[in-house]
Amino acid sequence: MFFLAACSSGDEATRGEVKVSQERLGLFTSLPIYWAEGQDIAAMLEGNSQEMSWVRSLLEEQYDLAPLDTLEAESLEGLEELILAQPRALAPSENVALDDWVRGGGKALVFADPFLTQHSEFALGDPRRPFDVVLISPILARWGLTLEFDDTQSQDERVIAGPDGEYPVQLAGRFSLGDQGEDARCALSADALIADCAIGRGRVVLVADAAMLDTENDTAQRRTALSGLLGRLD
Repeated sequence: MFFLAACSSGDEATRGEVKVSQERLGLFTSLPIYWAEGQDIAAMLEGNSQEMSWVRSLLEEQYDLAPLDTLEAESLEGLEELILAQPRALAPSENVALDDWVRGGGKALVFADPFLTQHSEFALGDPRRPFDVVLISPILARWGLTLEFDDTQSQDERVIAGPDGEYPVQLAGRFSLGDQGEDARCALSADALIADCAIGRGRVVLVADAAMLDTENDTAQRRTALSGLLGRLD
């Protein structure tokens, strides 16, 4: 991230450091990260938006954040990095576009939670609710991965230690390696919570849980974990 210290008087001086340029980061998610859950578009346009989530705030400290509502090729054009956080099921054309984008050199951080624990004010079945179960098996298979879930595990939040940090999880999944990945080389860590994959000329880091993105639970541990995972894309 680059900054220019304001040196003029008046309004420019009171703003202190002025952001000059940041790398764009695509965000494709069903979680209330960019907009608060149930936030009304008309209210946002009138300036009555709710407080920004800590996740969005952290991301915008480092990136020019670009929310996406599709992963078609034209939406990914010009992006070098991308976050998929509990995304909706992808259309066949989106699976192809995402795979092509990664193999062409794109870098993605993917949170794929098989049993989402984030609170929602909307009932099951409401289209405004985040996806309780991630549905991205086709692209995972393309990258030689399978997402598994152990329904006998404790429902309490716990911490999984990894080689470069600690990750708060709740009802987390685990990745396993398959033999169908084409030009994909994945390594598992943190009790298979994380898969780090070189795919073509690109890279994907996947996390089998989304508890660290809980927008209602801002902790130093969550911030450190998310920052560390973003750092893997550099």
